[in-house]
Amino acid sequence: MTAKKIKAIELPEVNFSESGESRYLHLGTPWIQGAMKINAPFELDLEYIQRMMVGLLFLKSGSVAGRHAMQLGLGAASLTKFCYKKLRWTCTAIELNPGVLHACRGWFKLPEEGPRMRVIISDAAEEIQSDEWQGTVDILHVDLYDHEAAAPVLDSVEFYKNCRALLADEGTMTVNLFGRSASYAQSVAKMAEAFGEDALWAFKPTREGNTVVMAQRQASRPKREALAAQAEVIENRFGLPATKWLRAFNPLVK
Repeated sequence: MTAKKIKAIELPEVNFSESGESRYLHLGTPWIQGAMKINAPFELDLEYIQRMMVGLLFLKSGSVAGRHAMQLGLGAASLTKFCYKKLRWTCTAIELNPGVLHACRGWFKLPEEGPRMRVIISDAAEEIQSDEWQGTVDILHVDLYDHEAAAPVLDSVEFYKNCRALLADEGTMTVNLFGRSASYAQSVAKMAEAFGEDALWAFKPTREGNTVVMAQRQASRPKREALAAQAEVIENRFGLPATKWLRAFNPLVK
């Protein structure tokens, strides 16, 4: 763990609950901030979390190995663990609340740090501007909500421009936007200004109201057949419902 100097702010209590086969992370409220299948801790439990891996569709077939994933917001470490264990990627997670990291290590099976695993306790808005990360990230996961889950904590044009600078040429950013309110449209408009409208794709909302939006470092329009072929590879290799994704995933500007 690397801890950077952060402003003194009051951080919410971190706790968990269990229901059936799943364990859930909470930040002092009933809102679910992450989940884990107790008997399959390295699988992705929630539908929207699975969709956050949609950037795999845009990596050239056969070149998935040896990539770098970064998570802004650790949550229950689902994406960090999946990328580390299933994809065998290098993983960097940036988390503001040290209590979340302790919870992930104690309750959610997050592996200890090593050559391919690093957790940085820092303000993501500042950390992503470090020269160390520029142009290095193949899939960037952004899931930054406070304990009330009302709106993204970081959601400015400048922030999304800094996210774009992190990405490698084929890199993508996926963002969880909760709900289809005015804040959704405002967030998408900011991403469009930072990435360009042609670089944005989005899923239809899940039943729970999560909408995953993807932005490409370099906009492209792969043929549907190519995406379908890549989806089959992803589904067969990693157990993600990638062929199903294509029925709910489209460019925002056609």
